[in-house]
Amino acid sequence: MKILLCFVFVCLANNLLFSQLDLGQIMKGPGFVGALPETPEWSLDGQQIYYTKKFPDSAQTTYYSYALETGQSKVLTPEAWEARWVWNPGAGALNYLRIHEQQIQCFDAKTHQVKSFPLFTNEFWNLQLLQQCNQVVFQQKHSLYKFDLTNGLAQPLVSYQKEERQKDSQDGFSATELELFESVRKKQLQNTKLDEPYVFSLPFEPAGAFQVDPSARFVVLKQEIEQEGKLTEVPHFIASDAHVFNEKARSKVQNTEPTAHYYLHDIQDNSLAKLNFEHLTQMGSAERALFLHPLIFAQTKPLALCDIRSSDNKDRWIVCINLETQQIQELEHQHDSAWIGGPGISSWNMETGTLGWLKDAQSIYFQSEESGYSHLYTLDLQAKTKMALTSGNFEVHQVQLANDSSSFYLSTNLYHPGTRSFHHLDLKTLQFKPVLSDQGAYEVQLSPNEKQMVYRFSTATQPWELFIAGFKNPNKALQITQSTTPQFDAATLNFQKPQVLSFQASDGVSVYARLYEPKAAIKNGAAVLFVHGAGYLQNAHHYWSHYHREYMFHQLLVEKGYTVLDVDYRASEGYGRNYRTAIYRHMGGRDLEDFKDAKDFLVKSYGIDASRVGIYGGSYGGFITLMALFTKPNEFACGAALRAVTDWAHYNHEYTTNILNTPEADPEAYRQSSPIYFAEGLADPLLILHGMIDDNVQFQDVVRLNQRLIELGKKDWWMALYPVERHGFQYTSSWTDEYRRILELFDTYLLKN
Repeated sequence: MKILLCFVFVCLANNLLFSQLDLGQIMKGPGFVGALPETPEWSLDGQQIYYTKKFPDSAQTTYYSYALETGQSKVLTPEAWEARWVWNPGAGALNYLRIHEQQIQCFDAKTHQVKSFPLFTNEFWNLQLLQQCNQVVFQQKHSLYKFDLTNGLAQPLVSYQKEERQKDSQDGFSATELELFESVRKKQLQNTKLDEPYVFSLPFEPAGAFQVDPSARFVVLKQEIEQEGKLTEVPHFIASDAHVFNEKARSKVQNTEPTAHYYLHDIQDNSLAKLNFEHLTQMGSAERALFLHPLIFAQTKPLALCDIRSSDNKDRWIVCINLETQQIQELEHQHDSAWIGGPGISSWNMETGTLGWLKDAQSIYFQSEESGYSHLYTLDLQAKTKMALTSGNFEVHQVQLANDSSSFYLSTNLYHPGTRSFHHLDLKTLQFKPVLSDQGAYEVQLSPNEKQMVYRFSTATQPWELFIAGFKNPNKALQITQSTTPQFDAATLNFQKPQVLSFQASDGVSVYARLYEPKAAIKNGAAVLFVHGAGYLQNAHHYWSHYHREYMFHQLLVEKGYTVLDVDYRASEGYGRNYRTAIYRHMGGRDLEDFKDAKDFLVKSYGIDASRVGIYGGSYGGFITLMALFTKPNEFACGAALRAVTDWAHYNHEYTTNILNTPEADPEAYRQSSPIYFAEGLADPLLILHGMIDDNVQFQDVVRLNQRLIELGKKDWWMALYPVERHGFQYTSSWTDEYRRILELFDTYLLKN
């Protein structure tokens, strides 16, 4: 009897040990993990920290403020959140100006008083500070006004109109009535709240925001060339009125490159000059389509920096524009036979990279991938000398210039590709010192006086939380949030900390991965390979995963005896230029080979049965899964493809053309990279899962593949559709159903009977 009871006790203990998770828990996401803090910001006086949380099953964001004096957090109303004043590092005096409640508001840093200046319109935007810190410029439609912060008076600056535009016949009658009748003139004056600026005719319709230099003399204007191609439509099959309706979405890959022309209007001379970039390195004889990021003006000189990239994203230039002469000096050129990218470098996503003036306006700083890794540089404009401030086989991810321009604050992966540490770089001594460097990831916001830090920190097993520390005493940190739920905290006691390792791919390159290995007593000899999304992301790291549901799903698989390997395949972030561009002209080539090599690594080093390895992933991960089963039959026992791209010619322009060029220019790249052309190779069980209102990888993608598989007469494939889900699922029921099917697939085809 004692022996029997002991046996029962051991069994119960094992069940408790290895059954802490279930799909219903995992797929609740924040409902199980907890609502984690996001977007920490400092108040202008450095006495408050603002942050947000997004709770499950709530469409609204919850707003918080933390008071340093009391050490307490409180919930803010949306109105109080909108009324807050926050520190914006590197923005200078603009920190003290904003547009709020149809007013221009100015914050006095000395008195902490707010001055509000109402305007007689609610259509003004694009606030820009002038050299005289008491003056700003704002935009109303195609007009610019100068606003005086001392007296609240607005003066017209200039209004732009296309010169072809003709006044209709009514305008003549209006002018006559104004001339004849005083009552009409008085009524118009009552309705006109702002004086009209003088009109400057343009040979084109200006687009977007106008940039004004600090002297208010020069205005940068943009002429956009319309792209060919029409928007796609995403049908909604579930609606309150039971009728199907269509939602407009992005266009597909275009055969023509988007382009624009840029002009400089001299208000003083009343002249317009087209900015000419024909002399730039590798422009070629024919004018190339260009994209200009916003100009960065020098405060005391008529100079501006500009980050320019070609629309095919193979060239990036940094130039200095003399506003008075319109002369353009090329300062830096980077060419890539694949595409320009890397952290801190402007690229396909239209985000401005690291670029700015140093204090003397005689030198600049920027990031470049010249060495093969993204690093920080300075360049002296007179001596034309460039100096690398950082170097090595690591990347600089975030750059902030100190208030006095004497140093930089940097985020890097210096110590390991899968970490994010925080450093201080002194420009005089060039000393590069770590400030926060524990294994994990730091996202740091310095206080306005740069004496304190608020930062988010996480590890592989612990989600993001907020901490405060002194810049000179970083080891004495105070945790100010506790966000995880008791249920999650209890479950993590049995979480296995994944091992971040590397293996050698067949081409000799080290590929990093995150390994989840079960205990020997329950190891079943089967393995699952996870493919993260996007291509440019990273998941084999030492901090909390963006794919937190998948992370917990892998813990569940480990509890069932599976070995799981999460691979940072070629094109993943964090490993430099050559790693990033290894998929150029062939997605599903070298990146897929990394998974074949990952499987071989598991078989050789961890005793995995080569016939029982499955693969799955979403978005780009779904695409790789399709390519794996279509082009390498009998290599993987089964696969699950979530929200997968099936034909790259049907994806968006900005991302796709960087890697594959355009379908017209490079049809072979699209043909060898699109799973739909290889569907005849399917020989292993395939599960396809897709949201029907996905406006990123659109439902049409999977419908076309569905028909292709039907016509090919393929068997052992299944499709699950989710009528109310977009690319990123929202509903727990959908998540749970999706991963229940994935688990059943693996249990059916990877476990021995």
